[in-house]
Amino acid sequence: MRYDWSPLWRSTIGFDRLFDVFDEVQRASEDNYPHYNIERLDENRFQISVALAGFSPDEISLTAEQNVLTLEGRKPEREADRIYLFRGISTRPFKRQFTLADHVEVKSARFEDGLLVVELAREVPEAMKPKQIAINGGSPKKLDHFGAKAA
Repeated sequence: MRYDWSPLWRSTIGFDRLFDVFDEVQRASEDNYPHYNIERLDENRFQISVALAGFSPDEISLTAEQNVLTLEGRKPEREADRIYLFRGISTRPFKRQFTLADHVEVKSARFEDGLLVVELAREVPEAMKPKQIAINGGSPKKLDHFGAKAA
């Protein structure tokens, strides 16, 4: 089922990127290959694990560009001489995209035991972190022994 965002477009400004993300998620949910997990390791660290049985590291590519992490895989066409009685391991070409929040960066990627493991971290620049602001005031008022301002 596709959701119509037009009622929200009429009353919001500057949320177009968010609606684009929602549209992309709706389209991506139609194809669930290859299978993957997304884990939160702590408040600012994440891990994506993608099941890539049958692929080797040189048959996949991983690209990060403008808040989008793109994973693509393609096997060479050399299996024509094989005769499968049953083929349950899919090695079809794929393209899977993950939308990253601002300041989330790919830290590393490794291929182990048929899984591509991608480590990500959110690193907010110092200039964007909350700052404690000192509040300066005038000189303290002198009070008499009854709590009223002294003249």
